[in-house]
Amino acid sequence: MTSLTIVCTVYQIKLIFKLNKISQIREDFSYAMIHDMKTPLSTIMMVQDMLESGRIDSKPEIKKKFMNIAKSETDHLLTLTNKILTISKLENHKLEMNKTEVELTPIIETLTDKFKAKAQKPVNFTISLQAKTAYADKDYLDEVLSNLIDNAIKYSKESVEIHITTEESERYTILKVRDNGLGISEADQKVIFQKYERAAAAKRSRRNGASGFGLGLNFVDQVIKAHEGRIFVNSTEGEFTEFTIYLPLDTPNNRHNR
Repeated sequence: MTSLTIVCTVYQIKLIFKLNKISQIREDFSYAMIHDMKTPLSTIMMVQDMLESGRIDSKPEIKKKFMNIAKSETDHLLTLTNKILTISKLENHKLEMNKTEVELTPIIETLTDKFKAKAQKPVNFTISLQAKTAYADKDYLDEVLSNLIDNAIKYSKESVEIHITTEESERYTILKVRDNGLGISEADQKVIFQKYERAAAAKRSRRNGASGFGLGLNFVDQVIKAHEGRIFVNSTEGEFTEFTIYLPLDTPNNRHNR
């Protein structure tokens, strides 16, 4: 009876601890989500007020600039919404990947041009594409690489160096995105792909100051899994972070399984 009581007590303590942790994650997520959505909404409202006031009607260049800002923030909100919906579908196995042989060069060139234009700090890309194609869903692969590049810039120092490389093994196309940023601690590397993890991590450490509620890397992980691939992170705090993606080749066996 004593042993049973001890076992039950330990189980109850563990259950209470787990429930408290879930509750804390939800609280952190709610706070981070509101914070992340508040900024673009405030910006859109500010632009709306400026346009309604008529103060910039005679300044077409400034008016166009404000309109572009509002459009960018609207796209940001839409992207967040789509990520939530996509993750939900992926977790419930309701989203199919439309995989084809995708040319990597145009995808990567478009992304590097976009981020160099929009970044608020100097960004230099080094590209080495030994593998020219990958068997993937083009739109989702584009979004995966966009997330990794965005993180590399967001969690970086004054100047950003991003290396994007591809190669091919017997079974996989291998894509790597490496930066010279702030790095990720060993503890965070173990949980970085979990949903909402950044919200909890932000409470542990505020030094980076980057907004977001942890959907980006979970989205990346879910999409790569939907491709039957794998993703790994290697990082040293204060030095670099490198994400490595393995996407299966379109082999005769894969075509037979389809």
